[in-house]
Amino acid sequence: MVIDGHCDVLYQLWKNPEWSFNDQEELRVNYNRWINNDVKVQCFAIFVPPDVPEDLQFHSALKMVDIFYEKILKPYPNIKMVKSREDIDNLKDDEKGAMLTLEGLHPIGHDIIKLKTLLHLGVKAAGLTWNNGNAVSDGIGEVRGAGLSKFGKQVVDVLNTYEVLTDVSHLSYKGFWEVMDEAYYPIASHSNSFKVCAHRRNLDNKQIKALISRNAFMGVTFVPEFLTGANQATTKDVIDHIEKILTLGGENIVGLGSDFDGTDGIVEGLENYSDYNSFIQELKGRFSADFVQKISHENFLKVLPK
Repeated sequence: MVIDGHCDVLYQLWKNPEWSFNDQEELRVNYNRWINNDVKVQCFAIFVPPDVPEDLQFHSALKMVDIFYEKILKPYPNIKMVKSREDIDNLKDDEKGAMLTLEGLHPIGHDIIKLKTLLHLGVKAAGLTWNNGNAVSDGIGEVRGAGLSKFGKQVVDVLNTYEVLTDVSHLSYKGFWEVMDEAYYPIASHSNSFKVCAHRRNLDNKQIKALISRNAFMGVTFVPEFLTGANQATTKDVIDHIEKILTLGGENIVGLGSDFDGTDGIVEGLENYSDYNSFIQELKGRFSADFVQKISHENFLKVLPK
């Protein structure tokens, strides 16, 4: 079993409404590729680009929720929506699980009811920012580098109450530490090691150790820029980041968060979903069977509410 903590298929289908999830070649994650690999659960992120006008951002988020239900779930009876560990445990052998997540809270503005609406619609993990700043916190690309606002702390309280994962990927450095203090269920859905690749989106050793101390989850991502600092990378580079997290004591937090369909760069040997099985075999050649189980799914499962 494989659980992938992040992809941007919903964004691509929103941007290209004529596309089909079934077999669209341009989609690195599509139904035909999914049904033929060992990925059991895929997290589908709602990502509204920040250039969408403010008054249309929440509507765009709702449109992506609609795409999730109408294009991912409805046509395929063997794809089940999952919201908990129990839902995943109950998947039959021929079934796949789809989890709805949110990348950046800029679509809710200052309105906590908009957040609750998205949670009622099934969002089970929420990234507080993208790279930009919003009413909740600054992102890692915001020069100001501010942490959680008063409203941001209210948001984290709501996520705690609803047992929703609080995602620190893309968050400012100060915001990261404040989430560590405030969130009951912190994760980094798609982030790599800053020590291996000094990209602003990656987490330094101190941050990774903080996630370890919280028994959280950290999904190593397949974005070449975050792996090597360039637009080229190989599966060995992905493994280098996994090994670095392992050396810090991260055996029980490290997992996978591909970011397929959210980036133009391609990792050699991990071009799309079709390569996932061979990558898992490569991991099995490098690590123990027990550790590969943790990387592939167990470390993600343990952070979910029962």
